[in-house]
Amino acid sequence: MASKPKAEPHHASRVESLLHGHGANHLRARSYGAAVIVESGPEDDSVKHFRVRRDTVHLWCLDMSGRGDRWERTPFRGNLDELVSMVVEAFPWTLTEIA
Repeated sequence: MASKPKAEPHHASRVESLLHGHGANHLRARSYGAAVIVESGPEDDSVKHFRVRRDTVHLWCLDMSGRGDRWERTPFRGNLDELVSMVVEAFPWTLTEIA
């Protein structure tokens, strides 16, 4: 069975660019395996907000940060632009800057 495609650095750049375009300049994105993780705060003690996991070449799945630093899966699946827009429009509290 073929493994899932990996998230590339340009995917993280795209997610970060979309978020900054919506005014969420405190967030950064990084690729990690098949996921792009969106986080804020200091790099050595970051706060995870959400991630998109690569499901196929063009489709991604959305996971939200949950209790105990665990990822909670959602039923949402789409391309990067759709999922980032969904988070910004439908779940804006997940993007709140945590001091």
